[in-house]
Amino acid sequence: MNLTISGHHLEVTPALRGYVTAKLDRITRHFDQVVDVKVLLTVDNMKEKERRQRAECNVHVKGRDLFAESSHADLYAAVDELTDKLDRQVGRYKTKTQDHHHLATKRQEQAEA
Repeated sequence: MNLTISGHHLEVTPALRGYVTAKLDRITRHFDQVVDVKVLLTVDNMKEKERRQRAECNVHVKGRDLFAESSHADLYAAVDELTDKLDRQVGRYKTKTQDHHHLATKRQEQAEA
């Protein structure tokens, strides 16, 4: 999995990088076909104070791109909310793509005969 963490109007500290990496490990633990993850952390001074810190994430999984964003007064809380959203999206995608082991009707008829 390729992980890119970048900051816009802020410096990504090692503590922040470690926190984001630890939170995103939960997604790869649930679904192992994650190819690429890009995280953008932003501080926007023009917005209202309680929604100033923003976290965005693009996750490229096999066959699809997933996107989530979250904004909060605290950047760590925004990352928590972001990983919750991504976890739900990855879980939905995983259940859609699971092989349900249904036999085709021709194969069932041949097996019964």
